[in-house]
Amino acid sequence: MNSLRPEYKLAREPLGSSTLSFSGDWVQGHNISNFSALQAELGNNRPAHLTIDGSSVGSWDSIFMAFLLRCHDYCHTQGIVLEHQNMPPGVNKLLAVATAVKPFEPDVENHPSWRSALNPRKLLGAVALNIRESLSFTGEVTIALFRLIRGKANTRFADFWNFCFQAGPNAFGIITLTSILVGMILGYLGAVQLKQFGAEIYVANLVVIGMLREMGVLMTAVVMAGRTGAAYAAQLGTMQTNEEIDAITTMGISPIEFLVLPRMLALIVIMPLLTIYADLLGIVGGGIVAGGLGVSPIQYMVQGETALSFTQISVGLIKALVFAVLIAVAGCRAGINSGRSSAAVGQAATNAVVTAIVYLIVADAAINIIFQHLGI
Repeated sequence: MNSLRPEYKLAREPLGSSTLSFSGDWVQGHNISNFSALQAELGNNRPAHLTIDGSSVGSWDSIFMAFLLRCHDYCHTQGIVLEHQNMPPGVNKLLAVATAVKPFEPDVENHPSWRSALNPRKLLGAVALNIRESLSFTGEVTIALFRLIRGKANTRFADFWNFCFQAGPNAFGIITLTSILVGMILGYLGAVQLKQFGAEIYVANLVVIGMLREMGVLMTAVVMAGRTGAAYAAQLGTMQTNEEIDAITTMGISPIEFLVLPRMLALIVIMPLLTIYADLLGIVGGGIVAGGLGVSPIQYMVQGETALSFTQISVGLIKALVFAVLIAVAGCRAGINSGRSSAAVGQAATNAVVTAIVYLIVADAAINIIFQHLGI
């Protein structure tokens, strides 16, 4: 049996109506007319009402349905009332299924003006929301830690070791560079003032105390916030985009226990070790500067030993533990609360770094004030 060529005909009717008649076999293998031609005809006629007549349609498959669906979408966008009559069996049901849900229309982001961005009410609302989310996330992490201590948490220690390797050995290069340079900077700053009094030897005291108490741990934390904190946010944000976190939740596994705890524990273990490593390299960097001032390595080591004490080391290690928790919380919270798009993942990584650095500065100031009042 010979198949008929698929065709359509658009006829203008009175009162601003038009009839679109289909005929022939609308199946694969035939030369189907381009919809753009029909779209041009509809644009010229500009009907308010369009009737589609399928009484002359023979065989049909998905080609016919795709053409009808494009007609439906065009009429919907142009505000044309669409009606079907004499359609082949099953076509109306398939069209009803295909058009049951509206096509996805991405939201257009409205960029607020600088005046609305500086609105005190909106600023306070954003701060309150951020604090509420932080407290909620911290509470969930605390509960997960108690479950881990009791041995009931769904935490895999294989992941813990992997994250330790990512946060530790892989960070040696950048930590080495920044620590030596920071030690040299401290040495130069002290040398400018101490040289006026002929006390260049005390550069060793300045570098040792500055690195152990402040600069070693702070610079390490800033580097880890930009490196590891952003990585945590990007990893979890990508999992959120791929609906992997939803799958984990559906299986009855807590994402906090399974995803957040290994990352946080790894950073808590690695940060003190990296801090000690940074302190040693910073002292070496200060020794390089002291050598340029005429201080011999032996003199530098002996003088630096007078400033070295368990108290100074403890202050840096306590800060390292606090900073590790803050970096992990900022990175993981940004990733868990990320949106489901590539832009949202990038924004989550940015928020993780900015939030972690703010946390570090505030925590560092608070710890210094507390230690000053305690006489440490």
